[in-house]
Amino acid sequence: MAYTDRVKQILSWYPSDNPGTLTNLARLLNTGMLAGTGKMVILPVDQGFEHGPARSFAPNPAGYDPDYHINLAIESGCNAYAAPLGFLESVAGKYAGEIPLILKLNNSDSLGKPEHPMSAVTGSVKDAVRLGCVAIGYTIYPGSGYRNEQYEALRELIAEAKDHGLPTVLWAYPRGSISKEGEQAIDVISYAAQISAQLGAHVIKVKPPKDFLEQAEAKKVYEKFNIPTKTMSDRIRDVVKSAFNGKRIVIFSGGEAKSTEDLLEEIRQIAAGGGFGSIMGRNAFQRPHDESVKLLKDVMTIFKNAK
Repeated sequence: MAYTDRVKQILSWYPSDNPGTLTNLARLLNTGMLAGTGKMVILPVDQGFEHGPARSFAPNPAGYDPDYHINLAIESGCNAYAAPLGFLESVAGKYAGEIPLILKLNNSDSLGKPEHPMSAVTGSVKDAVRLGCVAIGYTIYPGSGYRNEQYEALRELIAEAKDHGLPTVLWAYPRGSISKEGEQAIDVISYAAQISAQLGAHVIKVKPPKDFLEQAEAKKVYEKFNIPTKTMSDRIRDVVKSAFNGKRIVIFSGGEAKSTEDLLEEIRQIAAGGGFGSIMGRNAFQRPHDESVKLLKDVMTIFKNAK
């Protein structure tokens, strides 16, 4: 399809990238129900690795089958499907070219409870190329005692991925030397978005921020300059601004399971605040199939109609 003016504008924000990387970023933006809008909804299914099979798939047992998730992403019109190596190995050949794939290169399990988390690298850029992926995915934990090692590993992976024409989708989850409430504090989430952009991520995934300020130094600034944080849309706006004044694609996770009404209201607030989209896993695939498809389509409709 011909690129829309909005897609051309977004691609112009990445002037140092090679044509291969820009083409694959464009594929993400030109697929599915939101094609051409500059918005995206991605289905990520790394929860089996991260949280275990029963916690992830027992609510909807069809999800134990890797084929289920890619079919859900295709049928609902998602921009892409993201998963660890094992799930993509199971489906990439059967569904080649039907939907953009994102290989999640690092993962962790919930069996250990480290004070300072760090995911293990479980896939490679070479794997992503072999499986026909359009991007790599990676998780960092700003605030972890191992954050510097994560940043250094990520920079090498981003450079290698660019050599192969692949953009990077970065999961940025503050953890470690941060209070539990602070993991979703507005100042911390905005900081995580800035770090992600500085590290070279093309698409940044963060959690929706809460009206809480973790850092005393940041609190003084937010109060001095009257930065709005009371509504979700205010906070989304601050996060997007923190990613190079909105010149990086920032999408927001669906988070813990919630009611459909609460979830859609949160999506409306994300859209109103200028968020580029959603990356929604458990809140989608843990529902019955038809309900999941409808929910994802409703989410996309909200972003499509956002001004």
